Amino acid sequence: MRGRSPANASGLWQDTSGYPGVDLLALRSGFGGVWRPDLKKLYVGNLPFNATEDEINRAFSQHGTVHSVKLINDRDTGRPRGFGFVEMDDAAALNAIDALNGAEMGGRALRVNEAEDRRGGAGGAGGSGGGGGGGRGFRRNDRW
Repeated sequence: MRGRSPANASGLWQDTSGYPGVDLLALRSGFGGVWRPDLKKLYVGNLPFNATEDEINRAFSQHGTVHSVKLINDRDTGRPRGFGFVEMDDAAALNAIDALNGAEMGGRALRVNEAEDRRGGAGGAGGSGGGGGGGRGFRRNDRW
């Protein structure tokens, strides 16, 4: 198995990737920082569209140390999509979930839970794509 494995009981890591000098933990980073196994990434949904990263940081920092906040914008319009992600220490993240899930912000009930890994696939295109016309001509399967 390639990657990092414990070298000894002291907790030091030995690089077994075959890529010396490449920080594999940094490559697994969520969004810019270094990936740390003691952090939890939280999904924060149903945000008011005028919410800022500073406001989210203040709300979550009441329950522990916030390491990062990322609000998601539509890639075409640049407008907020009403959700984002917060990275916190494990225990603080659980406290924040308990305290803020269902809490009101800007007239909206927040949805806060542990983020799930992104599923592979079409990346937001939804569905399986395709479909198509109906109209005249032949269908591709008619050629067989």
